Amino acid sequence: MKIDTELIKELRARTGAGIMACKKALEKTGGDIEKAVEELKKEGLLKAEKKLDRAAKDGLVYAYIHPGSKVGAMVELNCETDFVANTDEFKQLAHDIAMQIAAMSPIAVSRDDIPKDVLEKEKEIYKEQLRKEGKPEHILDKIVEGKMEKFFKEKVLLEQDFIKDSSITIEQLIKLHISKFGENIRVRRFCRFRIGEE
Repeated sequence: MKIDTELIKELRARTGAGIMACKKALEKTGGDIEKAVEELKKEGLLKAEKKLDRAAKDGLVYAYIHPGSKVGAMVELNCETDFVANTDEFKQLAHDIAMQIAAMSPIAVSRDDIPKDVLEKEKEIYKEQLRKEGKPEHILDKIVEGKMEKFFKEKVLLEQDFIKDSSITIEQLIKLHISKFGENIRVRRFCRFRIGEE
């Protein structure tokens, strides 16, 4: 199937992928641009997986203040080189992540960063609620497991749905940028401030 150059240009504009990658994705999907976007996302995520263990010692600290100056966030976003750290696209990623933190108030970068005592306390609260609802003891652990997954999705930055595109998580957003830049990228730490909050 011959792929129209305008279609390739459109796909390239939407994804930032190379011309040949766009052409191949369109050929594979029979010229369906939406499916081609998905195809490129999948390929990018696979490439990104291979880079996740590389050291990311450069990067930047980015601060976002929400209009009205009542809430803000600061994030340290690491990459492998200052060349990537200084690109507008990397700065935009840092901006988007800081805005996500300000809006969604995560408590940790990943689930591994949440202290065990916090997790145990959360599980106990859920179990107590379920007992009060009269749920049988033998199924409590299974229900609590489901509630904990929901807790992680709401409170862990990497597992949250991206506020600008709920079809991807923050982790997937970062992996898409890893595949674009060819470097590992990671959120090292963050803090969030809101007027009057302890």
